[in-house]
Amino acid sequence: MTIQDGLWFDPAKLFIGGGWRAGGGGETIPVENPSTGEVIAAIARGTAEDVDAAVAAAQAALDGAWGAMTATERGRILMRLAGLVIERAETLAQLESADVGKPLVQARNDAIALARYFEFYGGSADKITGETIPYQSGSTVLTLREPHGVTAHVIPWNYPMQILGRSVGAALAMGNACVLKPAEDASLSALAVAALAVEAGLPAGALNIVTGYGHDVGAALSGHACVHHVSFTGSVGTGRRIQIAAAENVVPVTLELGGKSPHIVFDDVDLEAALPTLVGACMQAAGQTCSAASRVLVQRGIYDEVKRRMAEVYNGLKVGPASGNHDLGPLVSARQKAIVSRYIARGREDLTVAGEGTILPDAPEAGHYVAPVLFADVPPEHPLAQEEIFGPVQVLIPFDDEADAIRIANGTDYGLVAGVWTENGARQMRLARKLDVGQVFVNNYGAGGGVELPFGGVGKSGHGREKGFEALYGFSRLKTISIRHG
Repeated sequence: MTIQDGLWFDPAKLFIGGGWRAGGGGETIPVENPSTGEVIAAIARGTAEDVDAAVAAAQAALDGAWGAMTATERGRILMRLAGLVIERAETLAQLESADVGKPLVQARNDAIALARYFEFYGGSADKITGETIPYQSGSTVLTLREPHGVTAHVIPWNYPMQILGRSVGAALAMGNACVLKPAEDASLSALAVAALAVEAGLPAGALNIVTGYGHDVGAALSGHACVHHVSFTGSVGTGRRIQIAAAENVVPVTLELGGKSPHIVFDDVDLEAALPTLVGACMQAAGQTCSAASRVLVQRGIYDEVKRRMAEVYNGLKVGPASGNHDLGPLVSARQKAIVSRYIARGREDLTVAGEGTILPDAPEAGHYVAPVLFADVPPEHPLAQEEIFGPVQVLIPFDDEADAIRIANGTDYGLVAGVWTENGARQMRLARKLDVGQVFVNNYGAGGGVELPFGGVGKSGHGREKGFEALYGFSRLKTISIRHG
């Protein structure tokens, strides 16, 4: 079964300079449905030469119609694109669900979030201003925000639509021309958006998409001499290589590299309100989320109760095909299933299983299903409490007091997001200030937060900020102009 004939674009072609073309090498990569193991389409395997063509097309757009547009005109195009995404939201959701294995309800949310990014950045395009700076008598000093130029975007497979929107949307709003490399496991929705961008009136070359493998396309793009900014979301190892490649050309890099984010649950918590989020913030997208709250730190006075109640939730979780809208769908690939399964096997050797979900009997054997597991009484230094698993695995860790909680929460290489659960207002602020992360949620957990909220990490979670107006600043460079007029 394939879906290729029913699409409004050809997934086996690259999108360069406003048109569709075959990859220079003539090879394709099969697209597998993680729910069934079936091949449903094929994408082009791009080459370094294709990257050259895409970068040249982007520069031509900057030198031509795209570069000549006003911020207001850019914003209108993004708003039209948002409207087209909303019109095609159900089709995009079906496509995403088949491509990456997300339950349909989650894929639908992602499609609406994609539209929201284009709406936000479309409306923000002409709201970015410079300033005047008091200086010497007889002088006027002002600043301008200008685009970097050609920006490279390497995005992962877990939230293809959302991350495209937050990265490419912000870059286009600031007037950059983009070359996007989607993950080889999740390219279909990106190509679909490219086709919609043409319909929205985006000038040729303002957005280019080269599909393929990281060692071919990603490496060529991140190290390209004519790229002026690189944005990457993914693993620490790949992020390190991309940053090294970009450093050869001395260009800025935005890195979002994952996390080991904690919930910190104090004994005055409203547990009824917290419980659904304590589990859901890790199980979203089957745990394949950079900001997944994979560690739950619980004060000892309520530890046993939290463990019991979370275990009950876990024991009721159902895993099945994405089309069934179950609690969890499959993992994205056989490779990811193998990685997560090794972590779970390690946990079974060393730790206590407090709760475990169920893979439904009708889940196809060829699908990449993993039952969610809750491990209890986990030492903070254990690998399952230190390493990003990127799957439906959560650990429970007891703590004594605030100082103990902060020590454990900050005790990993990562620093992306944290959740604090307490009714004590002073404690809320103390924890928020002392946690070494990029985002803190108090009595809620946004798993990365909304479109408007700056998002990014510290430590091995990366640097730079996406979302909100901070992303627009990141996709621009500041120019200072000093005028002496007497």
